[in-house]
Amino acid sequence: MLFLIELWESVREFIATGGFVLYFVALALFLMWILMIEKYWFLTSVYPKMKRDIIARWEARTDTTSWYAHRIRDAWISEAAEILDARMLTIKTLVAMCPLIGLLGTVTGMIAVFEIMAVQGTGNPRLMAAGISMATIPTMAGMVAALSGVFFSSRLDGKVKMAKAKLVDSLPHH
Repeated sequence: MLFLIELWESVREFIATGGFVLYFVALALFLMWILMIEKYWFLTSVYPKMKRDIIARWEARTDTTSWYAHRIRDAWISEAAEILDARMLTIKTLVAMCPLIGLLGTVTGMIAVFEIMAVQGTGNPRLMAAGISMATIPTMAGMVAALSGVFFSSRLDGKVKMAKAKLVDSLPHH
């Protein structure tokens, strides 16, 4: 329990040092990871059953060679592809937004530095250092959040593309 309290205190100090923009970085990071975990779960537990059902429906058809049968096959593949692609654009958007939110923190931190300089002058480096820290920490946090998402979202995108390709290959096209 003491560990959790110490952890919470260090997070609070970090946010106090970086400013309110870190809450937005944390929110984007949280949403991004929730969506990625949900997509990994879908690909490993829900989609295989869905794929088996589509393959079973295709194999149960007596007509698999007519133009009409091929349109049904294409429709099933298209529906599965749409479900597989769901939320991938949102994940990629959140990954791209993290550095931009960090840059917003840079701007707000620099505004704080300029306000301090306007009121106190340039003679107090300690006050200016706090503002500069407030400017750099959100940028760093946004970049780290984006880097954590880039690798996994790229990997997830590859898994989705592979799942679509395997589904197409699983439905023979006579």
